[in-house]
Amino acid sequence: MNTPDTTPSGNVHGMPLAAVLGEAPKVFPGLDWDRRSLGADRIVLIGLRSLDPGERALIKRRGIRVYTMADIDRHGMHNVVERALDYLHPTSRQLHLSLDLDVVDPDAAPGVGTPVSGGITIREAHLAMEMIAQTGFLGSLEAVEVNAFRDTANKTGRLATDLILSAFGQTIL
Repeated sequence: MNTPDTTPSGNVHGMPLAAVLGEAPKVFPGLDWDRRSLGADRIVLIGLRSLDPGERALIKRRGIRVYTMADIDRHGMHNVVERALDYLHPTSRQLHLSLDLDVVDPDAAPGVGTPVSGGITIREAHLAMEMIAQTGFLGSLEAVEVNAFRDTANKTGRLATDLILSAFGQTIL
């Protein structure tokens, strides 16, 4: 959620959410983000455990709803996802999910761009996807931060596929 002014790395792949919020209109010129930006009340971030200072400031300034790993530890993934969905009030096929695979602990998902220990478990990730699938609200999904060069035996790639299938309703029975 960095902007060109706050990014420590300069990597544009860390700026799309800021652009969607209308905070970085020059990042993707010609997309009219000043007209099409989302309000902060339409965004929920789940599983945060590492932020750059500029991201932290933007979250606070815009009042974005955030559930950190500490929130998940305290309240459980089921409760956090319920709270997030209640806050967003999506309707049928209105929810967009950006599944950032580096939310998962690097022991389970080593092939990501920014591995940070202490992430969610595979089971917590599946629970969140299954809950979203059961609502019927999911309209679109993107899976990001899968880096094949850092992966081990395609472990992260397979996990991403499994989580996408769970989000779209695949179950054991």
